Amino acid sequence: MDLEFTASERAFRDEVRDFIRANLPPALAEKTRRMIHMAKEDFVAWHRILATRGWSAPLWPKEHGGPGWTPVQRYIFDEECAAADAPPLVPFGHAMVGPVIYTFGTAQQKQHYLPRILSMEDWWCQGYSEPGSGSDLASLRTKAESDGDHYIVNGHKIWTTQAQHANMMFCLVRTDPNAKPQEGISFLLIDMTDPGVKVSPIISIDEGHSVNEVFLDNVRVPKANLVGQEGKGWTYAKFLLGNERTGIAEVATSKQRLKRLKQIARAEQSHGRPLLDDDSFRNKVAAIEIDLLALEYTNLRMLAAENAGKGVGAEASMLKIRGSEIQQTISELAVEALGYYAAPYEHRPDGSNQPPVGPDYAQGRMESYLYYRATTIYGGSNEIQRNIIAKMVLGL
Repeated sequence: MDLEFTASERAFRDEVRDFIRANLPPALAEKTRRMIHMAKEDFVAWHRILATRGWSAPLWPKEHGGPGWTPVQRYIFDEECAAADAPPLVPFGHAMVGPVIYTFGTAQQKQHYLPRILSMEDWWCQGYSEPGSGSDLASLRTKAESDGDHYIVNGHKIWTTQAQHANMMFCLVRTDPNAKPQEGISFLLIDMTDPGVKVSPIISIDEGHSVNEVFLDNVRVPKANLVGQEGKGWTYAKFLLGNERTGIAEVATSKQRLKRLKQIARAEQSHGRPLLDDDSFRNKVAAIEIDLLALEYTNLRMLAAENAGKGVGAEASMLKIRGSEIQQTISELAVEALGYYAAPYEHRPDGSNQPPVGPDYAQGRMESYLYYRATTIYGGSNEIQRNIIAKMVLGL
C-alpha cells in the first residue's frame, strides 16, 4: 500500500533506508532472504547495530531510551527492514518485558534491566505456557512460595521460545493458591543461570530447535524481582500479550514474502506459461493480497488509535488471527508453486547453507511452511483469540 507521507516522514524513510543499506551485513540479509535458521550471534549482531543508532527498541519512548517514534515512523521502520531482508528483532526483551518493566516496574528494575535490553546484554524468554495451561493461562500451576526476602519457585513451563539462548525469563507464577485463578498470579523476573533452572529442547516439525521445556526446581528468586504488585500478574500479562499479538501480525514481513511468492509464480511454469498466469493460482494470490491489504489497514487504524492515547483492545486479537492465517497461506502457496522442488528438505542445525534442489528460490520454502504451522497456536491460539473478541466486542 502506498501511503502519502509528509516531507519529514519521507526524510525519515530515507534515513532508515540509508542506515540499513550501509550497516546490514550482506550475510544476515542472505540468511533472512533464504529463510535459514539464524544463530544467536546473528540476532545479537543486528540488534547491536541498531542500538548504535538508538533503534533497538522501536516501541519505546525517549524517556526510557527508545527513539520515541510515531506510529507512522514505526510503520516505515518495519517496512524498510522487511524490504531489505533485515533479521527480525527478538521481541521478548524490547517488545514484551521491556514495556512491562518501564510501565509497572520499580525504579531499580528500570535502571538495571532497561539498558541491558537495549544493548541485548540480557536475552529474555517468556515463561507463560505450561503443560495443560497454554492459552488457558489462568490455570497455571507453577508456584512461588514466600521465604523471607525470596520466593521459592517450583514448576514446569513449556513451548518456551529460545530459552536455550536466554539468561533471563519473565515468568507467571502462582503466589496465592487460595485466590481466584486470575488474582493469585504474579509476574517474576527469573535468572536462568540460577540453580534449579533446567532447559530441555523440543524439536519441532521443521527439525529446528526454537522451543523448549523449562523446569524450575526450588529456584530462589529475590522478591526485588517481582514486577508490580503481588497477585496482579494477570493484569501485566494481558498488557504484555497485547503487544505480543500485535507484533505477531508481521504485516511488513508478509508483504515481502508475498512479493517473493509472485516472483516464484512468474518463474515457475504451468502448461507452458508462467504459473501466475494460471487463473486458479492467480486467484489464490489475489485473494491473499486483498486479505493482507485489509490487515495492513487494520494495523494502521490501531496504530493511529494508540497514538491518540487509546489502549490496545480486541484489535490485537484480530491482528493475531488474520496475521497468522495470512502467514500460513503465503507459505502454503509458495510450496504449491514450487511443487516437487519444495519437497526435499534437510535441516542443518548449524544453519549452514543447504543447496536447494532445483532453482535458488526453492530454498527455505518447506522449512518456512513447516515452521508456520505453529503461528495460529503460539501467542494464544486463534480459538482463544476468537473467544476474546466475542467477550470484548460482542459481550458474550
